[in-house]
Amino acid sequence: MQSSRPAVSEAAVQALMLASRAFVGLTARSLAAVDGEVTLPQFRTLAVLAGRGPQRGIDIADELQINPSTATRMIDRLVRKQLVRRTRSVSDRRIVRLRLTKAGRHVVEQVLARRRSDLEALVAETADLWQPAVIDALTAFAAAAGEVGEQDWWLGWTTGDGDGA
Repeated sequence: MQSSRPAVSEAAVQALMLASRAFVGLTARSLAAVDGEVTLPQFRTLAVLAGRGPQRGIDIADELQINPSTATRMIDRLVRKQLVRRTRSVSDRRIVRLRLTKAGRHVVEQVLARRRSDLEALVAETADLWQPAVIDALTAFAAAAGEVGEQDWWLGWTTGDGDGA
């Protein structure tokens, strides 16, 4: 039976595999420069909260595709590090939402600033390769993976969540 999707280019897959390792390396180096010993999965949780605003623990587990009990343990660690706090819904006290604290926002800002700086340097080194088609392909790839644009991403944590912590 033939797939309805077009044939995938092995060269494209290999290039993306290589690029993904480079991106993970950039993120790891950015995290290493931040105080507080935040792991990659913990940072991803912080990034989800930064991008999407307050979430339930089950939403975090779904987003990270991990077991809810694993998410709970990771969230507990982030709460102990004072990067995340739990709040109860005013309308339904059974619902607990997770929010970034100011310290959590600061970690996300630091990591993203460092990663952006590193990416700017890499783009400058390869400036002649950044044709509009490459930019369009990477943007479409990110959209297909469920990522939102930079402007929309930042809206998740500037919507006045009332977090003064």
